[in-house]
Amino acid sequence: MRDDSNAETTAGATTITAGAGLLTRLGQLGVDVIFANSGTDFPPIIEGLAEASARGMKLPEAIVMPFESAAMGMAHGYYLASGRPQAVMVHTNVGLANASMGAINAATEQVPVLLIGGRTPTLERGRFGVRTVPIGWGQEMLDQTALVREACKWDYELRFPEQVYDVMDRAHGIATSSPKGPVYVSLPREVLCETIPADRGRRRPQMQAGAVVPPQSEIDLAADYLAEAKSPVIFAQRGAGDEHAFGALAEMAEEWGIPVCQYWAVQLAIPTDHPMAAGPDPKPLLAEADVVLVINSLAPWAPDVAEPREEAQVIQMGPDPLHSRTGVRNFRCDLGLVGETGDSIRALKAAMDARLSGRKARNEKRAATVAKRNEADREARLRAADAGRDAPQLTKAWVAKALSDAIDGDEATVFSELGCPMGPMTLGHSKAWYQEPHSGGLGWSFPTALGFKMADPDRTVIATMGDGSYMFSNPVACHQIAEAKGLSVVLVVLNNTEWGAVRQSVVGLYPNGYAARANEIPLTALEPSPDFVRVAQASRAWARKVSTADGFETALAEALAHTRADKGLALIEVSIGRD
Repeated sequence: MRDDSNAETTAGATTITAGAGLLTRLGQLGVDVIFANSGTDFPPIIEGLAEASARGMKLPEAIVMPFESAAMGMAHGYYLASGRPQAVMVHTNVGLANASMGAINAATEQVPVLLIGGRTPTLERGRFGVRTVPIGWGQEMLDQTALVREACKWDYELRFPEQVYDVMDRAHGIATSSPKGPVYVSLPREVLCETIPADRGRRRPQMQAGAVVPPQSEIDLAADYLAEAKSPVIFAQRGAGDEHAFGALAEMAEEWGIPVCQYWAVQLAIPTDHPMAAGPDPKPLLAEADVVLVINSLAPWAPDVAEPREEAQVIQMGPDPLHSRTGVRNFRCDLGLVGETGDSIRALKAAMDARLSGRKARNEKRAATVAKRNEADREARLRAADAGRDAPQLTKAWVAKALSDAIDGDEATVFSELGCPMGPMTLGHSKAWYQEPHSGGLGWSFPTALGFKMADPDRTVIATMGDGSYMFSNPVACHQIAEAKGLSVVLVVLNNTEWGAVRQSVVGLYPNGYAARANEIPLTALEPSPDFVRVAQASRAWARKVSTADGFETALAEALAHTRADKGLALIEVSIGRD
């Protein structure tokens, strides 16, 4: 085979491989990290890394990922912390298949990821980079992209080496355009092996995402609806968009006496102890609401349980208010405000400020009533959580409250995947809480927390999850990554030795059915349970197993001290009862 690594120019211009051009372009686009799981399609990528480094070109950090789902989770978490999309590189169809669940999660939660997959060589002879091993034939697919096409906003297969800069510019521009989401680029090996003029990479990136904000006339109409409402309510699931909008939403809700319901929230939109933070049940709020503001919520309530009154006006706000990716989603939308969530909240807050005059007394009276009801609801939840301390087995609610107490005053970030519930916790900032995506791709919390910590190394990061979710994360791979990168994250694994969500779903549909009356509900048990402490210790992590309240509080204090001293990952396995 010929060696093009030091190919020099024709007519005086230096050339580089398309693989090196791809990698340097990612750096120019603001990508900090390439989370990569390599394979036999990667020689031009690996050679490109070495080539670009030898030539002194700016490159993202390339990190070895022992499992593709972990790579997608880390890119997801890195974006949540930094607001910048990262790159994931996987190996042909088999690597893409493992990454597909992460693509589904990212798509559902509007998280941009540059997913890049190698493609088995298309030729058998006659060109540099052709098939050389049997898997070159075994990994051939007529439509490899079909594995992720429905989850991605855009996809393309690189056809010619000189396209590499334009294609990556387009991929990044589309991923970061509203509504954000993952994109996929397929890279045949022969194309990446070709050389291109190096000076093409000096051209600045050609595609920037444009800002999307609702027209002022629609913002004014929404403000009129809310200002005139007798019983307005806000539903939010994906947070407020950014830190400043988080504060603006909390201020607006209190000034106008509007309860904010965070039903099945995946990100915090208002502090959990805010006077306007309502309980998690939408039904009583919808029963009295005459104006409903829905902020970027995929499913703000369950229509089979509760719906807005027929005469109520429903405002849907977000990058895609009708959530067009979802086939069936028939939540009413009388007014759609299309725009980035944070920008839209700020614009609405300004319009509401202009309408405050003459309404303050009414708003204060309403706010007092709402605050009293919310306080009673929150106190009831906290009492129920406290009762779990003395229960025969610890409860998720008690563990959540104990964790919340332990991190009080710390700008910590908590991830929960069927782990600690939000209700008993006191969480007060825009990056305090992330729950598993509504797509339900399990194994998310552990690697996402690692990616978040990598992007924000000074922050205390805790990942909580059920025992099933921990196993789904491919923990051996995730622990290896944590040790390799020195990521000091606290893991809390709440072990009830079952698929608790599945059992609850069965009992919810068939409360008096045969399964509910059985000694054990079929297809839910996860017994015997592995020794999760030993799994963590295999990668030299700090690890403890506890089953009592005192044991958990002691272990949590030690785990937090361990990670705050940046001594590596700490795992606590907590034996809990079945809810």
